[in-house]
Amino acid sequence: MNPSRRVALVAAIYLGTFIASLDISIVNLALPTLQYALDTDLAGLQWVVDAYALCLSAFMLSSGPLSDRYGRKLTWLLGVGLFSFGSLLCALATSLPLLLFGRAVQGIAGALLIPGALSILTQAFHDPGQRAQVIGGWTSFSALSLILGPLLGGLLVEHAGWQSIFLINLPLGLLALALGLWGIEETAHPEHAAFDPLGQLLSVVWLGALTYALIAAGEGGWLSPTAWPALLLAGVGLLGFLFVERRTARPLLPLGLFRQAGFAVCNLASFVLGFSGYASLFFLSLFFQQVQGASAQQAGFYLAPQFLAMGALSMLFGRLQRHVPLRRLLVLGYLVIGLAMLALAACGTGTAYPWVALLLVALGLGMGLAVPGTGLAVMASVARERSGMASATMNTLRQAGMAVGIALLGALLSGRAIVVLGDRLEGLGIADAQRLATQAVTSHRLPGSLAGLDAELPAALAEGFRLAMLVAGASALLAAALLWRLRVSAGPAADTVGASGRTAGVQLQADRH
Repeated sequence: MNPSRRVALVAAIYLGTFIASLDISIVNLALPTLQYALDTDLAGLQWVVDAYALCLSAFMLSSGPLSDRYGRKLTWLLGVGLFSFGSLLCALATSLPLLLFGRAVQGIAGALLIPGALSILTQAFHDPGQRAQVIGGWTSFSALSLILGPLLGGLLVEHAGWQSIFLINLPLGLLALALGLWGIEETAHPEHAAFDPLGQLLSVVWLGALTYALIAAGEGGWLSPTAWPALLLAGVGLLGFLFVERRTARPLLPLGLFRQAGFAVCNLASFVLGFSGYASLFFLSLFFQQVQGASAQQAGFYLAPQFLAMGALSMLFGRLQRHVPLRRLLVLGYLVIGLAMLALAACGTGTAYPWVALLLVALGLGMGLAVPGTGLAVMASVARERSGMASATMNTLRQAGMAVGIALLGALLSGRAIVVLGDRLEGLGIADAQRLATQAVTSHRLPGSLAGLDAELPAALAEGFRLAMLVAGASALLAAALLWRLRVSAGPAADTVGASGRTAGVQLQADRH
């Protein structure tokens, strides 16, 4: 491949990953604006984020077999084109169902884009040094999208309307398509393709039903006529998925890998990372805008310290890992995430921003250790020939964790806020207090009959935010405790690329002491 085509390939892959990763963070800043523009409630906002995260996680494991069967270039280009089309659908949406359909299309496209990028770069660069350099740049570009997401989201919503957060993907997507068409060479291995359609279907069913049940429970309680049937369907779907995967010759998710303690615990940690750290952006955006009254643009700048700290430390992780044992870095990362979120639980309507910013820096530093450290540990827990499956499993569980985190923590937030606001209204002698509280919390606005009580809703939402952060923080501390029981040492088990682009070999075993 000539140098100019190789540059085009790298630029295309970086751009494609950038827009797919950008949509994980940029949409959160537009949520309050979307709520009023599309006349939806808290459950609708949860689905705006979860429709993307759910489809991204549910279809990610199928991207590898599809690339092997139909070609990496074709599959990746299809992902870019589909993502651009989904972005256009979102921008043109005039109702919540249309927006959710566009977000689902984006999620499916992202599942083709994100895992396929690493495979294309690996195939194009055979020299280990060059490969480490371009994959390190790819990791940094992904981190950059998370940093710019809140900033761009706030600016675009304030000055160009909520549609602009989706329209920005179109020129970037078209440029990535043009560069990819010219720069990427087609490679395919049909003999390695092992598509598992029944497993894929059941994974969508159980994860989608679980997400629906959790969101429905936040609105009507766990025994509501929509929540418990969906929860039952999720359980049946999960059992069916496990049954199929155990009996399929080449399954979507090789359950045998989870018999290895290191692989199982590190993937559980990846799920917790999505559940706590990545899901926190949804709640922090609502906290700044609907508890503390900030604008979308202000909220974007308020969130920046978290992702600046995360990006900076991620880039230094390779150097740190040469001097500090991986287990200590992993445990420290999850410990800091947990403690930062527990401290955020104490924040309310009158908490000064400098203190919140300090906690966000701590949260970002924890994620800067946990994200690359978890990836390195997962890859080290399997043989080299299974590294692709291990990476896909880790990313799938992280996205699934974010979807479940937004649904479950959102249910806890709304449930707690409804109780607090209802009790407050009853104390003021207002009739039908619980119904009015439910209406106010789910719509994030007080009914006209409650004029003059404007301070009550933010205070109730702050109580809900407190409960959500406590649960998220506790989950991160649990992950830290489980990781502490693993023993990590230098060894030849795996050669993988850290966030700095350098290769590192580690071994991961259960600590039997």
